[in-house]
Amino acid sequence: MPIRAISFDLFDTLVDLGTGDGRAMQESLRAMHGAVCEHIDLELERFRDAMVVADRRTRARFDEGAEIASEVRFGDLLAHLGVEAPGLADRLTGLHMGILARQVRIPEHHAEVLDALSARGRLALCSNFTHGPTARRVIADAALEAHLDPVVISVELGLRKPRRELFDAVLAGLGTRASETLHVGDNLRADVAGAAAVGLRTAWITRRVQDPERVLGEYEGPRPDFVVADLRELLPLLGA
Repeated sequence: MPIRAISFDLFDTLVDLGTGDGRAMQESLRAMHGAVCEHIDLELERFRDAMVVADRRTRARFDEGAEIASEVRFGDLLAHLGVEAPGLADRLTGLHMGILARQVRIPEHHAEVLDALSARGRLALCSNFTHGPTARRVIADAALEAHLDPVVISVELGLRKPRRELFDAVLAGLGTRASETLHVGDNLRADVAGAAAVGLRTAWITRRVQDPERVLGEYEGPRPDFVVADLRELLPLLGA
């Protein structure tokens, strides 16, 4: 059956997030620490430890398939620190997301590739992310907004890939059957296994994956239908 539509992951698929050296996370940590210190005296090391605890709780919820909004995550962090400051969780979210957004890099040819793909079929977004406005800002800044409909972001459903509800929402928005829809993403568990469980065809993009052979060898889920290093490789697939 021909592929009539493509669903894309966002980060490290359509756009690249950061350099992988941790500098953005350190910048975010210092910025948020400064904001919290306007309300309590707190050493940076203790703040970092509290962030680790909060992140551990968040990852446990992720493993259950739940999405946790950034405002909720930072609200829990402040409660753990005993800080009562209305609006501070929103401020931390703004600081953190602003730094992340500045780290986004957009491969120059992606807008052109999506333009060519959209002439052949429907395109959608299906992304895990904890802050919808930032994800939508990234799409707009990358000049990809006009090509993607529907846009499904996990925080807006309260669930994360690989939960099937995200892929069901994509299919409903596209109006296509799973068997004629391709999902493209960089994460084998979230993107490949999640989409395959709903019956979508899958493409694993390895542009930002270190040692793809090792990663695929350690993965025990369904194999991707296609493995691509660049979005250009999708052009012959759509409608073929």
